[in-house]
Amino acid sequence: MNDLSSRIWPPFDATLPGAKKYDESDPLKSVRSLFHIPKTAAGSDVIYLTGNSLGLQPTSTRSEVLEVLDDWQQYGVEGHFKAKNAWMPYHQRLTEAMATVVGALPSEVVVMNSLTVNLHLLMASFYRPEGKRRKILIEHHAFPSDRYAVRSQIAWHGHDPDQDLLIAGASENKDILDETEIESLLAEHGAEIALVMLGGVNYYSGQLFDLPRIARAAHQAGAKVGFDLAHAAGNVALSLHDWDVDFAAWCSYKYLNAGPGGPGAVFVHEKHGTDFSLPRFSGWWGHDAATRFKMPEKYQPMTGAEGWQLSNPPILSLAAMHAALSVFTSVGMAAVTRKSGLLTAFCMQLLSQECAEGIEIITPTDPKRRGAQISIRVKPRGTLTGRQVFERLEENGVICDWREPDVIRLAPVALYNSFEDVYLFVQRLKSALVE
Repeated sequence: MNDLSSRIWPPFDATLPGAKKYDESDPLKSVRSLFHIPKTAAGSDVIYLTGNSLGLQPTSTRSEVLEVLDDWQQYGVEGHFKAKNAWMPYHQRLTEAMATVVGALPSEVVVMNSLTVNLHLLMASFYRPEGKRRKILIEHHAFPSDRYAVRSQIAWHGHDPDQDLLIAGASENKDILDETEIESLLAEHGAEIALVMLGGVNYYSGQLFDLPRIARAAHQAGAKVGFDLAHAAGNVALSLHDWDVDFAAWCSYKYLNAGPGGPGAVFVHEKHGTDFSLPRFSGWWGHDAATRFKMPEKYQPMTGAEGWQLSNPPILSLAAMHAALSVFTSVGMAAVTRKSGLLTAFCMQLLSQECAEGIEIITPTDPKRRGAQISIRVKPRGTLTGRQVFERLEENGVICDWREPDVIRLAPVALYNSFEDVYLFVQRLKSALVE
């Protein structure tokens, strides 16, 4: 991507021939063919800009899932050992690739459960309110499931969520939250904060938080720190181990393309991986693998993140995830983030040039503060509403995303979106903004 990057960022040739020229010189142009692109009723490719909600299906997914089905048909229960890729250790096929995506050691990562379930399991270990240190700090516009989860954790421990939940940015109701406000709250309430838990990329605004800075500030205040990386994993560069994050959890169906409701994954820093004094909920798949099938009475957790597992994994879903992660392994996160930066910068420039009178971009303009997502708000004009603009886009072959009360989210995903996609989207948005 270096040649392409050095020639066009910024400014861009904001024309259709320019977009096609960039696509032609894109080192990742062939990767689009590894995904199924939905079609319009007329048979042309839709402009799919909602990989931040559900990623597209890799072309290899079907064969990987069918392999499991065929082995199940042929072997029955013996597929746990005789399948082409034996089911017993199947989840380990995903570990190294997933660890690379989030910047972790393989021992610090395991694929299991789903996102909010995993957040609860991890908070059972890392949210330990004691004395006056019992508050949880989250961000304004946190994803609702995160807010519900932390409030219920506070209440589970017998405390009042209205008193013990701190929300950074709530007082000013801003779209973008500066890390200085988080640091100020930690400085002011540090002795009362037990846990800082933020989204890595905010689902509403698309803001990428300075995660290492937040982790340092939380630890300096004596708090544990965990991140919901649903909108960050597979989207932005992460170094969870080096940043000394205590824990993290994410889903796999957005940028990671593992399919609707695809399994989640967790990170637990290695410094906690052998701390068996940490309270945790237990299940047999987290028990020491060497003695698991001897059915011992006493639970002995595995070391590392695998010690937080509860149940045996869903192999059919893991097959789809393996197909998706194989694309990341072949492409590499560095190439993904380079192209993502170009696509979003191209989109930002076109939006500013073509649609400035009709929209407000709420995502940070600094490329270091965002991933693939751009969130826009339609400016009040006459009777035209943001929802109507969104519906017009849908009618014109653009699949993006609406979030209440007034935001349209779009995500030019590096693996399968093109510069031409971005150009055509902006032209159709421009038309949709005409009252």
